[in-house]
Amino acid sequence: MSTLIIIDQPPYGSWEGREALDMAFSLAAFDQPVSLLFCGAGVNWLRKGQDATTIQQKSVERNLAAAPVFGVEALLADNKACDHYGLTEEDLLDPVSITDFGPELTSRFDHVAFAG
Repeated sequence: MSTLIIIDQPPYGSWEGREALDMAFSLAAFDQPVSLLFCGAGVNWLRKGQDATTIQQKSVERNLAAAPVFGVEALLADNKACDHYGLTEEDLLDPVSITDFGPELTSRFDHVAFAG
């Protein structure tokens, strides 16, 4: 049973996205197929070179870099959201794939969960 977790919250200012990331890592740790889709303001999680020290938080880059190690199958970014925030593939962390968020994507998963 595969799960898609959708994060549409910005990386800082709310714990909802981090909780969703923890849920994805937990599922993957129990050999459950899980992927993460970042849409809306959530695509900012995937931006390279983040510096969150001015808001006294740690950058989310390390957390996301660990996703493949934990067994998360894919990190996906919504194409429209990337366009909205001026992000190109070169601006995003590796290994992020840009995709179109819609029924064609979500139908590939048995479960779809929204963070927030």
